[in-house]
Parts: sequence; C-alpha cells; structure tokens
Amino acid sequence: MPKQIMITYNDEDYILEYTRATAKIMERNGFDVNEISSKPNIQIPMLFQGAFLCHHKRTKEETIDAIFKKLTNKEDLIAKLVEMYAETVTTLLEDPDPEQGNVSWKVC
Repeated sequence: MPKQIMITYNDEDYILEYTRATAKIMERNGFDVNEISSKPNIQIPMLFQGAFLCHHKRTKEETIDAIFKKLTNKEDLIAKLVEMYAETVTTLLEDPDPEQGNVSWKVC
C-alpha cells in the first residue's frame, strides 16, 4: 500500500501523506471517511486537503483547490487517499514489537 503520493504543481513537489496525528486533526475538523459517498462535496475536499497537513501544512486552501482541479484520474487518486487514510487506523490497532516489554491486559 502506498504511504505517500507525490504531486508536482508549478514546478513544486508536494508529498501527500497521512499520519495518526494528521488524521486526528482531520476528524476534529469534521472529516468522516464513511461519509465520502453520502457527502462527497464536503468529504473529498477534506480528504485531499488533509493529505497536505503532514508535509505542507502552510499551503493555502486556494493552492490545494487549484492543484485538485488540474489533477487527472481523480477517482483513482481518491481511492488511494482513502487507503492511505485507513492505514492510520491500522497502525493504531497494531500490536507493538514483542521485544519491547509490552503491557498485557485481562478481563476480571
């Protein structure tokens, strides 16, 4: 699965990526990946804009919108961004390295 997507716009490279921290910011701002189909006019722009937070958080919304407008193959791009975003949840639920003295739990 891709971890990053690179876009070149006006001779500048942009690396799109999500981390758990950027996903948290997106969710606090109202992003809900489950609403992509039912609210695409809200959620798709939020998904795309959120991918800039990791490496390009100071990029203006107008620039991000201009980049999106000129992109080709948007459906595949959105599908990849959804996969990348979902990976943040997967990393949240992964078990830690067993060699690092993990904490166990039990039901009492």
